[in-house]
Amino acid sequence: MSLIGSEEESTPLLSGDADSVEEADRSRWKSIRVMYFTMFLSSVGFTIVITSIWPYLQKIDDTADASFLGWVVAAYSLGQMVASPLFGLWSNHRPRREPLVCSIFFNVSANIYYAYVYLIPSYNKYHMLLARAFVGFGAGNVAVVRSYVAGATSLKERTSAMANMSACQALGFILGPALQAALSFIGEKGYTLHFLELKLNMYTAPALLAAVFGVINILLVIIILREHRVDDYGRHITAINYVSEDEVEVPPEVEENIDQIAVLTSNVLFFVILFIFAVFETISTPLSMDMFAWTRKEAVLYNGIILAAIGFESIIVFLVVKVISVRIGDRPVLLSGLAIVFIGFFILLPWGNQYPKIQWADLQNNSIPAITFAANAANGTVEPTGCPPEQIWCQYTPAIQLAQYITSDILIGVGYPACNVMSYTLYSKILGPKPQGVYMGWLTASGSGARTLGPVFVSQVYTLLGPRWAFSLICGIVLAAIILLTAMYKRLIAFSVRYGRIEE
Repeated sequence: MSLIGSEEESTPLLSGDADSVEEADRSRWKSIRVMYFTMFLSSVGFTIVITSIWPYLQKIDDTADASFLGWVVAAYSLGQMVASPLFGLWSNHRPRREPLVCSIFFNVSANIYYAYVYLIPSYNKYHMLLARAFVGFGAGNVAVVRSYVAGATSLKERTSAMANMSACQALGFILGPALQAALSFIGEKGYTLHFLELKLNMYTAPALLAAVFGVINILLVIIILREHRVDDYGRHITAINYVSEDEVEVPPEVEENIDQIAVLTSNVLFFVILFIFAVFETISTPLSMDMFAWTRKEAVLYNGIILAAIGFESIIVFLVVKVISVRIGDRPVLLSGLAIVFIGFFILLPWGNQYPKIQWADLQNNSIPAITFAANAANGTVEPTGCPPEQIWCQYTPAIQLAQYITSDILIGVGYPACNVMSYTLYSKILGPKPQGVYMGWLTASGSGARTLGPVFVSQVYTLLGPRWAFSLICGIVLAAIILLTAMYKRLIAFSVRYGRIEE
């Protein structure tokens, strides 16, 4: 892009000499880095328990099934969907410290609740559902983070800043599952802290560690974060003096209207992108336990390693996207990412003549005496592995091979991060210089809605019909998103480009 305007137009609006402008810029980037870190910790707080939710749920409440798992995973996103517009509206009218500190404190409290759900004498699965919903409500601050970074960067800085923020989010995806995998060595029994009435094990330790991270996040927001806002050229149109807290005068709002069709299209695309990844992260643990006959501990460990590897892959993708998007633009990268995701899910379609192992098959084949099996099951020394017999499709649907699973992981690990960062980078550019808190709240709510429906959708379809139907429907949804993006391609442009202030 090339900027249109005289040298005078690029002069910062912030009052004071060059030193004060430079000092304000330093404060601006320090604050942006705090937002990066907030996004990182938000991601860690979500992924640090994601691979252990299913075995934890099975352990605390034996009435929970794979269908209920979908609701537990979706509860996080439902809470986030409700909170995001509220926090976004709050951030438009008050200092962003307020919604950030409030939301993170809520998150910390909810993680502690999650760690103690096993103590409750009954209805444990519903308490886990509530705990995850409250954690998600606290994560509604993602809308505040995105609106702050969008408002504090110029159009030229925006893609790079959003990619950096997504890289921090991906780093959280790496560290979260990696920490969960490391903490799995504590085991299911773990240690008992009698003075806290707490069982510290592979299920509760990650949630408590996420609470500690949240406390650190609150301190950083209070100590470092300051309010800054610049226009598309990088001129300071609002800033709070980090010493006296005096607000610089803000120029009048621009009169041009935002392209609401482009806004709606962006929300739909973001919904699809988050929906498909929510499906992927929800189904990974039960799918691997069914197809590869992994135990609960193996599923937590191996999927933690896989998700950590995908997170590392995502960071590389974000670094590449920052370079490629400058040369070919944001929209081609988004389109390419969706095509790669489509291929990733298509590969997961089952084929061949090998079928998954059915739980208790050894007992049925009389290879182990029934009395021994019953005794071991009663005292907890044996764990059934393989596809549950109540899932009828296990008997006639070919097994997904480990090579298919890994290849799909690699492709989705390339396509999803490219789609993710490009979708909300484009969105922030479409909105232009107006305050974006509420709009970013709706975008986050759209993504949260996808994270709510995705787990419920895949858990129901997968449990009843199996992976062939589940992944075929996902491929259809991704194909529909590609068609929508192609149809609306020319409208998904930056606000300043649309009104001729900047040439594309």
